[in-house]
Amino acid sequence: MKPFDVYPLYPIEPVRGRGCHVYDKAGTEYLDLYGGHAVISIGHSHPHYVAALADQVSKLGFYSNSVQNSLQTKLADLLGKMSGYEEYSLFLCNSGAEANENAMKLASFHTGRSKILAFSKAFHGRTSGAVAATDNPKIVSPFNRTANVVFVPLNDIDAVRSELSHGDFAAVIIEGIQGVAGIHVPDDEFLVKLREETKRTGTMLILDEIQSGYGRTGRFFAHQYAGIRPDLITTAKGMGNGLPIGGVLISPEFEAVYGMLGTTFGGNHMACAAGIAVLEVMREEKLVDNALRVGEYLMAQLRTIPTAKDVRGRGLMIGFDVDGSGADLRRRLLFEKHIFTGGAGLSTIRLLPSLAITEEHADLFVNALKDLTL
Repeated sequence: MKPFDVYPLYPIEPVRGRGCHVYDKAGTEYLDLYGGHAVISIGHSHPHYVAALADQVSKLGFYSNSVQNSLQTKLADLLGKMSGYEEYSLFLCNSGAEANENAMKLASFHTGRSKILAFSKAFHGRTSGAVAATDNPKIVSPFNRTANVVFVPLNDIDAVRSELSHGDFAAVIIEGIQGVAGIHVPDDEFLVKLREETKRTGTMLILDEIQSGYGRTGRFFAHQYAGIRPDLITTAKGMGNGLPIGGVLISPEFEAVYGMLGTTFGGNHMACAAGIAVLEVMREEKLVDNALRVGEYLMAQLRTIPTAKDVRGRGLMIGFDVDGSGADLRRRLLFEKHIFTGGAGLSTIRLLPSLAITEEHADLFVNALKDLTL
């Protein structure tokens, strides 16, 4: 047997990491400005994180959700305090797609409605409901296609009003910043009006903060720039710094009923230990503040480079366009400069590094980009 061949792979195998760097079998050092799709939030092999996982696995790696697990309570308490959502509840699962599935299910249970409103170029995951709300026909199978999902243009409040006026939408789901689409930031004013419209029509508002959350944008959640409070918030990516974990933050108006949601592995002991360690490091090292400061510095530097076009984003969720093939430039950055970056579409470069990167790391990338493009 061999792996199912669905990933185009670079001929590089990282075997260890430390901080903002990874190393291949030959010991070559690479600056990691992509973090495995925004997953590495506190840096590779952070000592506190490693110690927390080692301690937990030496005691108990797993037991089911049929018994008490005080680590879940500790994680929820810490997440509530750090995010500003102390009055919300937390449902733990395994991934971002699973978080979005459960959020849409909760919205449908709560409202008794069946439809979901999503946005052009959205990406919400690859499981059944999440991929149906993803605006990419190439990854939506005939089985996943449904008339229950409608797409409207991002930042078009009139289109939203027109759809919600029918009164049959359980929820609107929107990314805090569209990541896979190429780093597109919803207007703050649009989010404010969206919140008003969903409240007026009894529609739940789901903020998908899977990539844009956990401090990446310089706020704990990207939507907090707009000053709104959604009904449901989904999170994953940087939540476990590499250990699979996802979650749904649920407003107090939702009533929990035994059996309405469930998971075998969600909220397991190892995942919770990882999640707690991540939040503790973020708090102690002030990584949300660092993401804002270094992100603003990096974007300012990128805007001085003529070949980096339409620099956009917030904090350390950054995108820009280049002339020609973005994939070719990413390969050159990787093989000539030993820097990992991400892409989107034909010409977009995405940067999603650890929240612990420094201005010196930013300078290394900016100088490499200048060397390759000017």
